[in-house]
Amino acid sequence: MHRRHILGLIAAGTAGLLTGCASVATAGGTADQGPPFRTTSDAAASQLMLMGHDAVAYFTQNDAVPGNPTIQAEHLGVTWRFASEANKATFLREPAKYMPQFGGFCSNGINYAVPWGAGGGPNTWRIYRGKLYVFGGQSSRDHFEMETELNLQRAHQYWTSEIVGSNPLWVRYKRLVLRVPHYQSDAALQADWEARRAAGTLPVMPGGKQVVPAAP
Repeated sequence: MHRRHILGLIAAGTAGLLTGCASVATAGGTADQGPPFRTTSDAAASQLMLMGHDAVAYFTQNDAVPGNPTIQAEHLGVTWRFASEANKATFLREPAKYMPQFGGFCSNGINYAVPWGAGGGPNTWRIYRGKLYVFGGQSSRDHFEMETELNLQRAHQYWTSEIVGSNPLWVRYKRLVLRVPHYQSDAALQADWEARRAAGTLPVMPGGKQVVPAAP
């Protein structure tokens, strides 16, 4: 099937979704942090950030700490959950310091202009140069961190030029058909990661300390 025809089917099938999606919030916010926002839902919140994890705890406890459903705050149209009232107050004083980059979408997905997975649980987040990034899975984080600086540059480019101000569902479908020039399959990325691990050249070796280069 030709790509033009595929895109036509996608456009027709998603026309009713282009104004919003249950898992995407679009209230105004800081450019690199959203909107749009990648949210999940549960019994206590319909637009929940970070899969319910405490945004402040990543920085203060160096851990993915589940929030308490009774301790929540609304900010920029989405719900943030916290493990303590103290963390909630800290967040509300300076939310931009603790909000994830790329609206809480998987940073490796944004690297391919595919806004999709949510992250924030154990082994699916990283603080890099003082900013929080989340990933749709541990392998996504591993692959992203093979070339963190380059992948961040690409992710910021696609976030700014294709995702901000657009419907992320449409962008996702488009880029699953019209791949970015540097696209690699998961299998290829995993093979590269395994080779680098064997050679001991990964910037973040399993069980080792993250190597953060000097600011460019």
